[in-house]
Parts: sequence; structure tokens; C-alpha cells
Amino acid sequence: MTGKVVVDAMGSDRAPHPEIDGALAATRDFGVRVILVGQREVVEPELRRCRWRKDGDKGVELVEAAEVIRMDEAVASAVRRKRRSSMRVGARLVAEGQADGFISAGNTGAAMATAMMVIGMLPGVDRPALAALMPTKSGRPTILLDVGANSECKPHHMAQFAIMGDAYSRSVLGTPRPTVGMMSIGEEEGKGNDLTKEAFPLLRELQSLNFVGNVEGRDVFTGEVDVIVTDGFTGNVILKLSEGLQEAVVTMIKRELSASVITKTGAVLARPAFQNLKKRLDYAEFGGAPLLGVRSIVVVCHGSSNARAIRNAVRNVKEFSEHGALARIERGIADTNARELASLRAVAEVSPAR
Repeated sequence: MTGKVVVDAMGSDRAPHPEIDGALAATRDFGVRVILVGQREVVEPELRRCRWRKDGDKGVELVEAAEVIRMDEAVASAVRRKRRSSMRVGARLVAEGQADGFISAGNTGAAMATAMMVIGMLPGVDRPALAALMPTKSGRPTILLDVGANSECKPHHMAQFAIMGDAYSRSVLGTPRPTVGMMSIGEEEGKGNDLTKEAFPLLRELQSLNFVGNVEGRDVFTGEVDVIVTDGFTGNVILKLSEGLQEAVVTMIKRELSASVITKTGAVLARPAFQNLKKRLDYAEFGGAPLLGVRSIVVVCHGSSNARAIRNAVRNVKEFSEHGALARIERGIADTNARELASLRAVAEVSPAR
């Protein structure tokens, strides 16, 4: 471990302000060091306004990256063509062992592609998974993965997602023995499509997991399951639906509370409760979505991230690294692949020779 985290200073919609403020807050609150990567002529003047004088001051370093991958650029061509982009330079620092993880609030597809290409995949991992922390009524977030990295999956991918989600829940959220469920249209083992039916026995056989079986959409927000695995298409639909529903409910509550003098008075009295609820639903409390399965932790933040989101993303990288989550994932993947290989050999042995 290096105790350093790389932050793409050019990623967010209001870059580099949230990245700088978040980095400074993280170094102050968590005792980590942050490497900001971006165009020097843009980032350095803003750092100096925060009384930063040189590399290492206030726990922050600045590394030059001449290019930026914009939100509207085609991912494949931009990642290949812009070798001096803040994403490529930042990911390279992590790949070279100069930092423990990478954070970007930029183009999500570009961040994932860069991480896979530059940092590389963990041994045995076929597909990375993008995880989202969903707020629940229990007060503890549920990890939902994959939420968009893989629109089509195979059964053994689901098993790998479960291992990665379990490791993240243990290391970052501090859950001693996370419960793991698989998204389906019914709790019974036989319910679901071909993917969930074939993945179910694989998950059940993983002795390192506390697999509780199938879960349904209504279970996402109960907090009764710590990790929920699904394919990236379904996961992304759930995530976007949740974001839209949250916005709609908040809007309706505001409208009703401003409908009369009585409701306005009640709103004033209930303001502390509403503020607490807003904090629990705020994505900034979770930092961003971790991309699991690459050789180092990568956190993809929302483009509209504020300083608190960047700060908390740095905290997530720190906790993930300190608790050895990568080693746990690697051991679990190796065990899964060994079981799958043994199963294929057993089938081959009993199959009639041609």
C-alpha cells in the first residue's frame, strides 16, 4: 500500500473545483495523500487559491495531463487516441504502483475502458462489475451489482459478481458476513430466466458466501440483503428507475408541503427529519460506484459530484485497500474457477466417448 489515491481533476461537470475541495477534505479527514491529475494551467491556479504551494503541501500532489476525455466523446476512439488524458495518466500511476486506487467523475464508459486497459483485470476475473450502493429503510446500504458494465452475462459471471460484492461489503461497509441474494422474479429456485436458473447452483455452492437465494425488486430497499447480484442490463434499469422515483417523490413531497399555511408550518417543524432523509438518499454520502474486478480499486463518480462525493470516494478507496479486499476477491475467484473446472471435468468423464 502507498497510502495515496489518484483523482482525475478534469472529470466532473464543474472540474476542477469539486475534485480539489474533495481531495483537500480527504487528506485532512482521513490522513491519506491525493494525486490530482489534470491540465496544470487549469488545476494549479485553483490549488493556489486554497493556499497550496507545492507538491506534498496539504497532502496533495499535482501531475500534468495535457488532454481531457469529454462526456460526449466516443469512448473507444477517445481512450485509444488520447494517451495523455487525465484518465490514462491517472490509471497509469495506479498500474505502476504509485497509488492504491483511481477516482474519476468523468465519462463513465471511458473510465471503465481505461481501467481495464491500463490497470488490467484481476487474475481469473472475466468481467468487471459496476456496483451501486442503494439506500435502504434499515439505514445500511445494499450493494447492487452489476449496474451497467455488462449488459449480457453468463452464469459464472454472476458468481464472480457475488464474490466481489461480498468483499466490498466486508471491507468498506464493515459487514462481518454479508448476505448475498440474486435478483429474480420470484424467491423460489426455479423462478427466473435461464441465466438466474443456471447461476443459482453456482452461488449456492460457494462456501465463502452467505447466499440466501433469489430476491425480488421490492427487496432492494429493505436492507434485509447486503449484496444483490444481477446482469448489467437489469441492474442499470433498477438504478435509473430508483433515481427517477427518488426525484419524483421528493418533488411531490415539496409540492404537498407548500400547499397551505398548515402544511408549510408542519414542514418547518419537520425540517430536521427531512434533512436527515435527504442525507440518507444523497449519492454523495457513498462517493461513487466502485468498478470491481480490476487490479486496483476504481471508483466512478457522478458527473455532478460535489466535494463531499469526491471526499467519500477517497475514503472508500482507502478502506478497500486497507482491508485487503483485492486479495479476498482473488481467492474467491480462484476457488470459483477451480470448482467450475472440476465440474466440467466430471461431466467429461461421465459423457459417452464418441
